[in-house]
Formats: sequence, C-alpha cells, structure tokens
Amino acid sequence: MGMRWCSPILGVWLLLLTGSIVEAQQAAPPASNIVARGEYLARAGDCIACHTAPEGRTFAGGRAMPTPFGTLYSSNITPDRETGIGKWTAEDFYKSMHYGRFPDGGLMYPAMPFASYTKVTRADTDAIFAYLKSIPPVNQRNREHDLRFPYDNRQLILGWRTLFFSEGEFKPDPTKSAEWNRGAYLVEGLGHCGMCHSPINALGGTSQSDAFKGGLIPMQNWYAPSLTSNREAGLGDWSIKDITNLLQTGVSARGVVYGPMAEVVHNSLQYLNDDDTRAMAVYLKGIAEASSPPPASSALPSTESSLLISLGKTVYDKNCASCHGAQGEGKPPHWPPLANNQSIEMQSAVNPIRMVLNGGYPPGTKGNPMPYGMPPFAGLLSDNEVAAVVSYVRTAWGNRGTPVSAREANELRSAPLN
Repeated sequence: MGMRWCSPILGVWLLLLTGSIVEAQQAAPPASNIVARGEYLARAGDCIACHTAPEGRTFAGGRAMPTPFGTLYSSNITPDRETGIGKWTAEDFYKSMHYGRFPDGGLMYPAMPFASYTKVTRADTDAIFAYLKSIPPVNQRNREHDLRFPYDNRQLILGWRTLFFSEGEFKPDPTKSAEWNRGAYLVEGLGHCGMCHSPINALGGTSQSDAFKGGLIPMQNWYAPSLTSNREAGLGDWSIKDITNLLQTGVSARGVVYGPMAEVVHNSLQYLNDDDTRAMAVYLKGIAEASSPPPASSALPSTESSLLISLGKTVYDKNCASCHGAQGEGKPPHWPPLANNQSIEMQSAVNPIRMVLNGGYPPGTKGNPMPYGMPPFAGLLSDNEVAAVVSYVRTAWGNRGTPVSAREANELRSAPLN
C-alpha cells in the first residue's frame, strides 16, 4: 500500500481574539529573475520544512518522518552531483513534482506531496528547480527508509496511486475570479494544505469528496480542523483582512495559530506577497460552508461530567483566569478569549488538551516579532485536573463543546511533541 504522511508543520489551532496587527508588506520577485521567483515559490511550497533536518544543512534532507507504516527520511535536494539532485535535468524535476517519479522512473512515496504538486505549472516547477540549482551543494547521502513489511515494497504504491492520485496541472474555474483561482492554485497545489486538513484513511489516502474537511494528523497528535466548516476553521464569516493577517503574521483580530500551523506561517506563509495572501484568503473564505453547531453530546456519564466541570472551574480560576478572564473574555491581543471560541468547541478536543499540557507560542513574524505564549501545565496539573479545566472551558460561557475524560488527557500527556 502507498502511504501518506503529513509534514509536522501542518495542522492548525485557531483562537478567537481581538486586536490590530501590522500587516507584512511583501514584494513579488521580478518575473525575469527565475531564481528569485523559484525561491519565492519554494517558500510557498514550504520545501524547507521536510527537506531540512533539525540542526541539519538546508535542503540536505535526512529529516525523520514517522508514519503509521514506519519512518521515512527526506531526501537531499541540494545540487550535489553525488548525493543530491545535481545530475537532474529540469525534466527530471518536473517528473518528480508532476508524476511522483524519480528520474529512472521509480515511484516516490506520497510523503512527497506530488498529489498536490501535480497541479503546479511547468513554468513554476522550472523556477523552483533553477533556485535549487543555485544553492550551495551539500554532500550528504540519503538515509534508507525504515518501513515495516510489506510497506517497504515500492510497487505497492501503484495501488495507492490508482486510488488516490489524479495527475494534472491546475485547471482554472472559468466561473470564478482570477483572484479566487490564484488562491485555489496556491492552497490546492504548492501549499498542499489538504494533506493535513483532510481526513486520512487507513491506506494513507483521502477521497476528493472529503477534501479540506479536517482530521487528526497521523503520528502528530494534532487535529487539523476543517477548512469548510465554520464550526471548526471555516473562514466564511471572517473578513479578508482578518484572514490575510492570520496567514502573514500568525495572529489577527479573529485568531491565532499555535502548534504545527505556527511553523507553516513562520517558514512559509509570512513570505508570500500581499496579492497571493489575499488570493488565498478569497479562496479559503469561498470554500467555507455555513453550518450550525450540532447539539452537544458526550460519552461521559452526566454525573462524571458535572464533577469534572465543577473541578474545572476551580482549576481555571486558579491558573487561567488571570490571563483569559473570569468569564473567558481574555485580554486581546496577547491573551485570547475562550468564550465563543470555535477552536475550543470543535468535536475533537485534542488541541486544547495539548495546549494545556504543553503550552505553545504563535510564530515570530515580521508582523508579530515578539509573540506572547502560553506556559505548559503538564507538570502542575494531574490528568483529572487537565480534563476538568478543558471540559470547563469547552462548556462554560455558552460554549458548545463537550467534556473530556482523564484518559484522553493521559494519552496526550505521553504523546510526542511534534
């Protein structure tokens, strides 16, 4: 079987808040400078996230990528002739992006997001290749993947491709504006946002009908919310300015990004020019579907839920109210409100539990160079107390979330901090 892995920089937790943000002003690279344009597009595709190991050389590969099928290691894409792509041609690189194949025709594992990159135009692919050929070569051999049987048999990827891969460049929708189409091209193609913001099945694939509907990122222990449902991360009722601020700076009048999505903004989105950022905002706002919150339901017995919420208020008043307010009103823009907060109310409680346990920071960006963060409480609160305070904020002040159990808190306490 083929497999699919989501980059540890993908996924998002949105927190509602208020406040003004300095907008980043980016200039588009000249069309005549193919290397500069390629660098810009490589930023948009966030190539550095996977192809640079922690404390490793830029684009030299070697980053471990855990999957449900074993561990993959990213490849060296510097222009080194022995260990990188120095002997590749522009046609070879296009085949890797467009078809998911090596120069010799071998099949790439879909950890390489060729299912999204196939939408990228030949001109943009050539520009990225020109940029990669211009960077310093690094002589570092690729590490062998460590996959369990039978997933170490690359021929099984043919089955995955049959089920989940549709080759072809992006086709503009003639009924939509040029701006909407540009946003769709970036979100669906180079941005490969659907790799995390779509549910992934047991075979490591996603059906087109479920695109952008959200899901738990395998091996990451973060929930990437739906980009179509306004109950989760759907942006249908956000202003374009709020969306562009969020993408460029990581904070806006309506939300903050934490966790893996903070890395996306830091490494990639903050570098996009204003026109492209706006185009993405227009597209994201356009795919959101209005949805009313379903009735709250919980698997916990009502007595247990009541006890948890009662304890949760005590924990909240002692540890959280000084920043987030006695009524969950927050102190924007640095401490977001928790009342009427769609990220708190989502069906999955994974992200708020992880934030209580591990804390976190928005990304440092040009528009928000000194972000305020949340401290971790894993060492201060028991599993019961974590479950209690998360249950409280998910149900207090009119929030429509459901209580969570101490078992859920315990499972995430020992989870990797990806």
